[in-house]
This record gives sequence, C-alpha cells and structure tokens, in this order.
Amino acid sequence: MFHAKQDIIVSNSEDKSIRVWDVTKRTGVQTFRREHDRFWILASHPEMNLLAAGHDSGMIVFKLERERPAFCVSGDSLFYAKDRFLRFYEFSTQRDSQVIPIRRPGSTSLNQGPRTLSYSPTENAVLICSDVDGGSYELYIVPKDSIGRGDTVPEAKRGIGGSAVFVARNRFAVLDKSNNQVLVKNLKNEIVKKSGIPITADAIFYAGTGNLLCRAEDRVVIFDLQQRLVLGDLQTPFVKYIVWSNDMENVALLSKHAIIIASKKLVHQCTLHETIRVKSGAWDDNGVFIYTTLNHIKYCLPNGDSGIIRTLEVPIYITKVSGNTIFCLDRDGKNRAIVIDATEYIFKLSLLKKKYDHVMSMIRSSQLCGQAMIAYLQQKGFPEVALHFVKDERTRFNLALESGNIQIAVASAKEIDEKDHWYRLGVEALRQGNAGIVEYAYQRTKNFERLSFLYLITGNMEKLSKMLKIAEVKNDVMGQFHNALYLGDVRERVKILENAGHLPLAYVTASVHGLHDVAERLAAELGEDNLPSLPEGKVPSLLMPPSPVMCAGDWPLLRVMKGIFEGGLDSVGKGAPDEYEEAGDADWGEELDMAEVDGVQNGDIEAVLEDGEVAEENDEEGGWDLEDLELPPEADTPKASVNARSSVFVAPTPGMPVSQIWTQRSSLAAEHAAAGNFDTAMRLLSRQLGIRNFAPLRAMFLDLHTGSHTYLRAFSSVPAIQLAVERGWTESASPNVRGPPALVFNFSQLEEKLKAGYRSTTTGRFTEALRLFLSILHTIPLIVVESRREVDEVKELVIIVKEYVLGLKMELKRREIRDDPVRQMELAAYFTHCNLQMPHLRLALLNAMTVCYKARNLSTAANFARRLLETNPTVENQAKTARQVLQAAERNMTDASQLNYDFRNPFVVCGATYVPIYRGQKDVACPFCSSRFVPSQEGQLCDVCELALVGSDASGLLCSPSQIR
Repeated sequence: MFHAKQDIIVSNSEDKSIRVWDVTKRTGVQTFRREHDRFWILASHPEMNLLAAGHDSGMIVFKLERERPAFCVSGDSLFYAKDRFLRFYEFSTQRDSQVIPIRRPGSTSLNQGPRTLSYSPTENAVLICSDVDGGSYELYIVPKDSIGRGDTVPEAKRGIGGSAVFVARNRFAVLDKSNNQVLVKNLKNEIVKKSGIPITADAIFYAGTGNLLCRAEDRVVIFDLQQRLVLGDLQTPFVKYIVWSNDMENVALLSKHAIIIASKKLVHQCTLHETIRVKSGAWDDNGVFIYTTLNHIKYCLPNGDSGIIRTLEVPIYITKVSGNTIFCLDRDGKNRAIVIDATEYIFKLSLLKKKYDHVMSMIRSSQLCGQAMIAYLQQKGFPEVALHFVKDERTRFNLALESGNIQIAVASAKEIDEKDHWYRLGVEALRQGNAGIVEYAYQRTKNFERLSFLYLITGNMEKLSKMLKIAEVKNDVMGQFHNALYLGDVRERVKILENAGHLPLAYVTASVHGLHDVAERLAAELGEDNLPSLPEGKVPSLLMPPSPVMCAGDWPLLRVMKGIFEGGLDSVGKGAPDEYEEAGDADWGEELDMAEVDGVQNGDIEAVLEDGEVAEENDEEGGWDLEDLELPPEADTPKASVNARSSVFVAPTPGMPVSQIWTQRSSLAAEHAAAGNFDTAMRLLSRQLGIRNFAPLRAMFLDLHTGSHTYLRAFSSVPAIQLAVERGWTESASPNVRGPPALVFNFSQLEEKLKAGYRSTTTGRFTEALRLFLSILHTIPLIVVESRREVDEVKELVIIVKEYVLGLKMELKRREIRDDPVRQMELAAYFTHCNLQMPHLRLALLNAMTVCYKARNLSTAANFARRLLETNPTVENQAKTARQVLQAAERNMTDASQLNYDFRNPFVVCGATYVPIYRGQKDVACPFCSSRFVPSQEGQLCDVCELALVGSDASGLLCSPSQIR
C-alpha cells in the first residue's frame, strides 16, 4: 500500500511482519514483527496519519512517525522545525517565514526528525535535538539578516547527547547519559564545565539561568549548575514536557495522563488527572494553565480546578495564549490562531482571587449559566452568586436556603407550593429566628403541633388559645390537651380528661390543683370505691410553662455588612421584601381560617359557628386573621420636615488635627513619624535607642507618613483633602474617637525578609543577605506590635539579625584581604562564633576549616572539623571532607601561623575592629543592637546597626502600646 503523504510503501505478509519500504531508494526502512500472528490486511485513514493492520488474533492501529513539531517560544516569536526548515513566526503580526534549512537525517529509518528545540535570543542561536545516532544535537547560529530569507545554509555544530538546552545566553548543557553528567558547552561547541547530576536522568530541561530541570523515571529535580546544589525535588509520573509560566514562578509538568503544577522550587501545588492523553499547554497572562488533550482545550486554575473550554476535531499543540486567543501548531506544522471564550475560567479565577467587583461586572454582562456553573458556585461556598444565574424555582429555593436568603426562599416556596419545601423553609427560618416566616410555613402545611409549640416558645398566648379552639373543632383530643398544657389552663385539662372518659385522671388533676368543687363533683360520679388515692406527705407544685426570653417578634440578629453580591446587582429576587410585607397581613392566616379547617368529624365548621357554640367568643374578631403581624405601611412612617431646619447656617467648630491627636497620646516613634512629626520621632528614637544617624531612616519616615494618609480630590480649583488612615478601623467605631495611625511596616514583613536573608546566605550571596539583614535592623525601630509576646519576638529578632550582620561583614572583609592569610584565617574563625542557624554554621565551619587547612594551620583546621562533625551534617560531602581533614591533621597537629584566636576561652567579637574580646575584658555595647566593642570605640557610631552611638545611655526599645499601659 502506498503512503498518502510520504514516498514509502507499507506491506504485510504471512511471515508475521509489517515492512516499510523507501520508494526512491528501493530499500527497507523499518520492520514490525509479531510473535505468533500472521498479518492479512492493511488500511490507511483517509485524513489522519494512521494505519491499521489485521492479524490472526485481532488488529492494531498505529502511526509511523510522531507528528508533534519541535518548537520554542521566545517573547513574541516562535521558532519551529517543519519540512527540514527552521521557520520563524511572529505572534503580533502573524507573519510566518523560513529562516534556514536544517540537515536532513542521514539514516534511513523513520522518526529521526527534530524532537526538541531550544533558542538563545541574545546570540540568535538554535539547538535542535533528534534521535539520530541514539540521541544527538545540532547547533545553528542564525544570521540576523537571514530571518525571512532562508537562503543561506549555516554550518551546524553537532554532538552526541540525550538532550541539549541553553542555560545562559552563550552556554548550553548537554546530557551525557552514559556517565550521568551534564556537559556545559560554549557556542563553539567546546566543553567549558562538567557536572555530575544527583539522579539518574534521561532528559534535561531549562529551569532558569544556570539551572536545569532533570527528569528521571519517577521524579524531577531542579539542579543549580553553578553551586551544584539540588534546589527542588518532586515525585511525579514520567514527565514528557514542561512549560514555565511567563514570570518563571510556576511550572507545569506534563505526563501522559497527568498535569502537575509546582512552584519554581518544585513545591507541589496541584495535580490533575486526565483519561485522555495530554498533548501540550501554555500559561495565560492571569496565571491560568491552558492545555490540550487529544480532543479538548481545557484550563487549570491555581487551586487545581479545571474545565473544558472547547472541543477539538484534530489535536493541536499550544504555543502561546494571549488574551482570548490561543496560538498553536497543528500536526501539519501550520500556525493557527483559535479564539476562545475565556469567560468561565476568568470568572472562577476572579472568585478564587476574591476580585468580587470583577465578578459582579461579569454577572451583569455575561451569559454565564448552566448546572455545572451552579454546582461549582455551591461547592465553593458562593450560593448567593449562583442565585443570580438561576431561573428554575426549585434550584433557586435550594440556593436561597443555602445562602440564608429567606426572602427569595419565601418567593420560590410560594411558586412551588409543596409541603416538603414549606417544611424546609420553616426549618431554616427557625434557625434564623424569623418567627413570622416560621409561622407562615407551618400554616401553609397545616402543621398544628409545631405551630402550637412555636407560639409557646415565642410567648404568644393569645394565638395559643386559638390553637386550643381549632383542636377542639377538629376533635383532636391530644392537640387539645397539649395546648391546655402549654397554656397552663388546669380547668381545660380537667374538662378534656373528663370528656375523654378518664375520670380518675380528671379527679387527680382537679384535687392536686385545688379545684375542690370540680373534684367533689367527679368524686360523686366515681363513687367511694373507685376514688384513686393521692400520695401523702408530698407538696404538689403547679405545672406551668416557663416564660419565654422574648415574647413574640423575631429573634435579635447580629448586624452584619451586606455581602458584595447582595444588593450590588440587579437582584432577581428584588420583589422578595414586598412579598414578605404582604405575607404579614391577613393572607398569612387564611390557611388557618376556621372556615377552611378540614378533617372535622362533627359536621361542617360553618354550621358549628352558626349555632352559636363558638361564635359567641369569636364574633368580635370574625375568624383568625393574624392582624398583629401587619407591618406598618411606609406612608405612616413619620418623616422629618425639611422646613424644620434652622434657616441660619452655623459653621461647625474646627476639631483638633488628627496628627496632633496621634502624637499627644503616643510615645511610639513610628506613630510620630506617621503623623509627620519627624523631629519628635527622632528625639524619641535618640532617647530610647541612642540613635544619632537618621540618614538610613529617612525613606522609611516618608513612607510611614504617606502610608498613613490618603487624599481626596474635590474640585480642580481647591487643594486635595488629606484624610487620616487609622489602624484597625471598623464601621462600628465611634466617629469621634480616633484610632492610632495605619503603619506600612509590620512584623510579618520582617519575618519574610529574614527568610529571604537566610536563603541568600545559604546560596552565598553575602552582599544581598547583608542588605536584607541591615534593612530589618533599620526597620525595627519603626515597628509597632500589639502584645507583650510580640515585643519579645521583636527583641529576639534584633539579636538574631545583629549576629548575621556582624558575621557577614567579617566574611566580606575577609574576601577583600588577599595578601594577609593570617588575618583571613582569624576572620574566618571569628565567623564560626557568631550565633547562626545550623546550616549556616556548618557552612562557616567548612569555610574556616578549608582556609586554615590550605594555610597549613592543621591544628586549628582539625578543631573546626571536629566542631563540624559534632553538628551531624546532613550533606554527606561536608562530613566526608571534615573526616579527611581530621585524618590529615592528626598526623601533624601543628599551626604554620600564630593566630589571635583561642577557641578554648569564650569571647565575643568587636563589631568595629573584629578582634576577640575574651571573658573578663572590658567592653562597651551598642544601646540598640547590643553589639559589643572594645572600650576605644565608645562614642563612635555602631558599625553593625549603623544607627546608634556605642556606649550611649538609652531607655530601651519601645514598640508596643502594651509596654506603656
């Protein structure tokens, strides 16, 4: 059979093989065999690149070559390989052009085309990897002027390697699988560096400048080539492709049937499983991952929620997502732009990020509907939003109950008018303490037992007595007795028991409650022999129902702010409050009107009323209409008369400026700076912490002042109105009481900076780490915390940061001194006596050990090696080095140079001269950071915090109102 698109013939035969032949060369290209089955028939798909072959035990469907084009996106451009040419596509103009021809594979077998492509925009270099020779790469330098012409054939530099990828502008990494190492090469294809990798990797991918993402069978790691450290590790299914977000903060790892979203340090965020093969993906500008399967375009939100955007007729490979346009390559290598409707995932993303104003505008303008969206909103706890989409009354009723919207629930229950819905409405209304709605729901379902109990707990004795009469008309003896119990009506209970034939019980009830006349009459009826005996020696107590806490009316509810979705939209249930007002008049009682009570056994109720037995008591009211539930009409509400105001305008007296209020009551420097009183703030800091150098604090003073004020523009002809922003302001706060100023610096920011400083120290970026730690020291005087515990944490932070600043300054000083090895060793030694985190202490000990060992101070180096081993290092390489140094030193425990360092004698390091101050020697301290100095430094500016004068008097750090109270 001739292939439709290639110059090949496919044949099968009874020798249990399928063979592929090259028509032009008349040679066999590839052979597929089965063990026990003979092939009988072949067919090709009319449109797709698929073949089918039938054999003895069934059939197989297969394709000869993979169809995914190799491509690489760089900014607004796309480079991809097609038909032995490198092509260039510009997304903004949708211009497609040929760049250069690329080498045709020399082997005759199939599947030898480009698999991956990597591009360096600064050098205009392209790396193309393929399976030729078991895995190889070709490096092309594209001339700048050849884009769009494609007529020159640049010479490619080739090499063997599992995969190759650019790691810097003029460096690329090649995976050497046989030795499990990465070769870093320059653009001349020369090896610059070799680096072993920590896992048995079979592919490498780009992971930021100088970093590689290495793939093994069941995991991926991010490896720093410079420091040879593993920055992140994640267990995954076998990963086929990786896609970095535009800001390189997140990465999507695509396997055959799963997508794993992780951070740049491979911290797992979510995993998505697909039943159909995942083909490609790209990040959009909002941080949503758009991906394709064989027949769908889908999305994945940062929290792992996913959904279908549209279906596909043929598979595509997404290259870029811009707004609602997806750029992609199809299997023929043609660029396509597909416009999608992004409304659904943008709506879900806005809900996730709490951008409720955006959600409201989308609800107003979009046609978002469907059971899936309603179910999603319910699942995520937004039933009030789903209410705006729903027209079906049953669904509206369920959502209204879930969101606690009683008015809409009442409106929907009226439309549905089913017993079960009224019951559920009554349960929810009772939960909210809305007695009126509960009463209405029980009336509609004729649930007299619950209604009686409701009147009991709300103290509505008048209606409870009416319930007694209704039970009497309905000939409901138990209902009568319960209502009589609720009312505390003893005579009625005796009467009911007597009418029911329970004369002994009636006699006992009458006797115990002191109704002697009734008891005598009943005793006569019973006779002496049948009189029940009453317990002797016991004092009876009157059984009366307890008084309710609140009589009638609804239960008090907390006053809460309306939600963003309540009233902010053109509410579909706008009429609900009106319906509630209507429900408050006589219509509420119609279901219980005596003329409508059904199931009466003693004839028609109207007849009963006409013969005067009950009507005599009820002729004033004319039935049970719940008049006491009528809401007053709006017109009757008294309104303030406009003319009642005085015609003379009296200007209000000016109040005290907020900045003055802030400074009057506070001794905190930060609040004085926020008020704009910089001079008093400086005086406070000078008195409390001995600070004299305020230059580092200038920018923070300005930030505090501007951050605690906001400005309103009234008219163009008048200046802006300055408004104070208060800390912890709430709507319920009194307008005449001023709170303290809102401050732009807080303790959690310092904790984040501390973590960043630790990370920089770990990675050896000491200048950056020192900048961060100094920034923390400079911010602490302007921090305000609430509790005593937080005050202690702030003071502890000063000590931690001071140790790092001192240590890093010594280390940076050591690196400047090239020609004085003795001083270098001393500074490295002193660094190990700073109070550091354990990982940093190990690195400092390793550093000092290395410096001393190289300078032949073997005894000192051995001491550092012992200290390092005592910390039980987690990195095996550190422990191994320490043991080797210890072994080498034990053969010759001498020092080539005499150091000013005695590790046996406890000491602190002077923050200015970097010499040890041993225990018992005189010293002076910085009043702010508590760094220690030799006495000659007294009166000088502290070299550690760079703020306070060494040895000056100060009252101490004041950073909380709790310290003043």
